[in-house]
Amino acid sequence: MPPDPTPTTPPGAQEGQWNARVWRIAGPIILSNISTPLIGAVDTAVMGHLPDPAYIGGVAIGAVIFNFLFWGFGFLRMGTTGFTAQAFGSGDVAEVRAALIRPIVLAVLLALVLIAVQAPIADLALALLNASTEVEGLAHDYYAIRIWSAPFALTNYALLGWLLGVQRPLTVFVLQLVLNGTNIVLDLVFVVGFGWGIEGVALASLLAEIGAVALGIVLVRRTLFDRQAPLDWVRIAARDRLLALFRVNVDILIRTLCLIFAFAYFTAQSAEMGNLILAANAILQQLQYLTAYALDGFAHAVEVLAGSAKGARSLRAFRQAVKVSTFWAFTTALLATLIIWLAGRPVIALLSNIPEVRAAAEIYLPWMIASPIISVWSYQLDGIFIGTTRTSAMRNAMAVSLAVYLIACWLLIPVLGNHGLWLALMVFMAARAVTLGLHYPRLERAITTP
Repeated sequence: MPPDPTPTTPPGAQEGQWNARVWRIAGPIILSNISTPLIGAVDTAVMGHLPDPAYIGGVAIGAVIFNFLFWGFGFLRMGTTGFTAQAFGSGDVAEVRAALIRPIVLAVLLALVLIAVQAPIADLALALLNASTEVEGLAHDYYAIRIWSAPFALTNYALLGWLLGVQRPLTVFVLQLVLNGTNIVLDLVFVVGFGWGIEGVALASLLAEIGAVALGIVLVRRTLFDRQAPLDWVRIAARDRLLALFRVNVDILIRTLCLIFAFAYFTAQSAEMGNLILAANAILQQLQYLTAYALDGFAHAVEVLAGSAKGARSLRAFRQAVKVSTFWAFTTALLATLIIWLAGRPVIALLSNIPEVRAAAEIYLPWMIASPIISVWSYQLDGIFIGTTRTSAMRNAMAVSLAVYLIACWLLIPVLGNHGLWLALMVFMAARAVTLGLHYPRLERAITTP
């Protein structure tokens, strides 16, 4: 890890050094992250060129279910990064290794539980989302195949979190590029080439996850299978470490479930407005996901650097990580807003050739133009709090934000329809930033304490 700038370093050089550190992590993560929503965009595009908007709705509903199932366990990535970054910053090599083993074991156990109870999960999810009979049938076909990717998807979260924590962003880039690139190629082969429809989309995701985990194990094999340093199972199973992991993971789980519920509720409300609005909103959400994943590169950078600064108990390094990463995040958000303003309509046309869907999506495009500069603050604060494992504050802030969002939906949708739904979502993103921002001063005061 590069040393912190010293007090004698000229200010310009210090800023330049921190800019380089942020971009060294954020650059590869942005490139790899952008490829992730491209999967959803390709899924939407291949379904959007079939004759019925129900196909787009089926993928949208299926994706919501797996957002709950898989991103509900996103703590396997986020918690792993925080603990690994702090161990890395403190120079504890044995704990860095243990921080990889613990979440992998947990990922496999959780995935087996998901597979065992897959049928009741599907029944409950489809009942709650309340889509049309046609959309529900297509979503069920998608679910029945993709559920078998659970062990691989969750293990991949643990691998990515650990690689970020030890500041190997190029390796993360390679792993994500293989995962997402394989998914996109197989999407096109199975759906466009073989005509397999929504089943082809699900199978592409399953095979891509399997390939990514196989590559990930190869990339971390020296840590997992170091013959000169046998695994220290006493350390790995240490009670205090497991309790800390449990506490952080439960906090992140609650926070993530609140976040996913908010977007699932958005999709459910879209479905109640009909297949046309559901399809239009699904297309627009691809633009939101694309910008969110790009901006998350800087959130990941501050996550890693803030966590490392906490491990080293360096308040100066923490402040520089926050300052520089947030500057570049906001600059990128402004650029994203400009790009969506200029290119939004052509992108919508690429995602669907159904005139009614395209026309509906264009009506609500201004919400996507505003989204990056409203949302960027919550992404950055998420990164700061995850890296420092201040997860109870994240949990509480997200719960309050979700309540604000649901109240906004209740008040705005009856008056403004789909515009009210989008406005409520923007209120939710702003509330996330405000509620976390209130906790920030206390977090900073704690950086130099154990």
